[in-house]
Amino acid sequence: MRPIFWLALCSVALTAACDSQMFTDTGATDGARAPVDLTDLQATLERGSELFRGSGACADCHGDLGEGIDGPSLTFGPTAYDIYYQLNTNPEMAESRDDMRASNDEIVALAAYVLDLTGGNVTAQVIAENMNSVANARAFDEFIPESYLLSAYDQGISVIEDQDEALRNWQRRSQTGNIMRTYQSQVVATWDPGEPKFEPEPGKVYFYENTGANRPPGYEQDGEPSNTVIVGDVATKEVIASYQFPPELRTSMHTTAVTPDGRYVYIPGPRPLLEGETQQTTSGTRLRYAIPGLDSSATIIKADALTLQPVEQVVVGGRMHHAQVFQDRYMLVDTFGREDDGLDVFLMDPETNEIIGGVRDEELGGSTYTAFTDNEFIYILMEPAGYGSSTAGGYLAALRYNQGEYTALRSFWVAVLDPETWEVVREYPYRGFRSSWITIDAASEYMYVPASANAYVNKINLATGATVWTTPTGTGPYGATLNADESELWVADKGETTGMFGRTLTVVDVVSGRPIDTVFAGYQIDHVLLSPNGREVWGTSNRDGQVYVFDAATREQTHVIDMPNFGDAHGLVFVWYDNDGVARVVRDQGGFHGGINPTLGQPLDY
Repeated sequence: MRPIFWLALCSVALTAACDSQMFTDTGATDGARAPVDLTDLQATLERGSELFRGSGACADCHGDLGEGIDGPSLTFGPTAYDIYYQLNTNPEMAESRDDMRASNDEIVALAAYVLDLTGGNVTAQVIAENMNSVANARAFDEFIPESYLLSAYDQGISVIEDQDEALRNWQRRSQTGNIMRTYQSQVVATWDPGEPKFEPEPGKVYFYENTGANRPPGYEQDGEPSNTVIVGDVATKEVIASYQFPPELRTSMHTTAVTPDGRYVYIPGPRPLLEGETQQTTSGTRLRYAIPGLDSSATIIKADALTLQPVEQVVVGGRMHHAQVFQDRYMLVDTFGREDDGLDVFLMDPETNEIIGGVRDEELGGSTYTAFTDNEFIYILMEPAGYGSSTAGGYLAALRYNQGEYTALRSFWVAVLDPETWEVVREYPYRGFRSSWITIDAASEYMYVPASANAYVNKINLATGATVWTTPTGTGPYGATLNADESELWVADKGETTGMFGRTLTVVDVVSGRPIDTVFAGYQIDHVLLSPNGREVWGTSNRDGQVYVFDAATREQTHVIDMPNFGDAHGLVFVWYDNDGVARVVRDQGGFHGGINPTLGQPLDY
């Protein structure tokens, strides 16, 4: 009896295998290789070696001697049918199957080589037995699809189940040429900033955190909760000061952003009431501001980074979702929803509040969700239109996908925008549905795209658009960050689209794509960032109202920082005051800034 672990998952990553059709007819090669002469033992072993060490990449998992590494040992001597069966039924073997495109004779050659490699005796009788084992493989295979009743619904699903085919036949969604739009921002309220809540010290690093009005279950607070701006000491992991906004400035919280010079904190604000509108509090007092849903417009409130109090309220034509520093001079803002003439993604000058330019869903060919940058291009996560209103529709569609309402969704993709020409220069469809985050490596060679609705993450080659690997994560992955030497990808298993109840981080080897650790954390961590010193990973918990800090080398939790009133934490920004006391943002969700980047050997010690 052969070892049962031969049926274990063997490949380095969950790749196109999951979407590829099983039981490929292996009766012919792709034409690039000559047929195998199985009567020539030496030629048979050479072809088997070519497949084992070359196109099949078997040695990567099973070892140079078949001793087993990530995959199991092959010393039991699998037959040609054993190999055939694994290639066509094991999802993690499908990448090797697709790369080899092996004929039945080549599978026989591979089995012969493995037997020879592991000390077995390859004879003409062995070759004949292996030929017989695969000659009529499909005739006695218990999983032949044709053996079962297929309804019209089943047949329709089989047409769409190969997502790779959809990606290969991708058609550009965005319009060509310059698609820049503008919007006239407007300051609608100003306030006296008040007195400083803390005095920053030269040489120190501080973290900023915005929290919303949601609280952990069972938490009771005196008074009406509202949004809060918080500042803390990065070295001591202590909150220094905070300021809770008045209730009339409360709105849904989803980001923390600080202007490049460290002077202002961006926090979402409600939109002013439109003409004829009224809004009542529970006590019956009329409010000046409305608190609508995510797909409606809102404002940006600029808070003084020292007093933490609001100084300006700016109408920007949309409801800010995320914001980040771009090229150390602008703010890149993406929105949940917008006014009819507003923008979905735009660049804003923090000095003047002027919107430099932006783009709309209509020209991009779908609904935007979030945007990221490598400080040259803007990478926009796109959702297929038609599942609902604005970007919230794609979110709900993905949620319904997990609950069984949809059996499949149309492809999601990344649109890459050049802000110099305002043209979409490339589109990258990716495996899976409803990503919330993009992590780009320091050399802009690869991007990592978690698929929240499928619980896996993709590594995509930016030059070719090819998916290098796709690998499982925990439930509903959201944010992700690379460690300092870019050997590991940390993914926040938030539970996005799956009930918002995740509480782990998945650590993935970026070369093999193999998950190497599960780190337990707080509930519903969304944003996860490598710190400026390169030695810590920080994560913000929406559910617990806390910030978690982990040692990047040992993966051990080192600190839990309680947010004032345990408000839901979203986003994180690190601000450094240099030896002259000049402030600058050195890390936010868009990456490292201000000449600091531990992945390039430029850490900031503290």
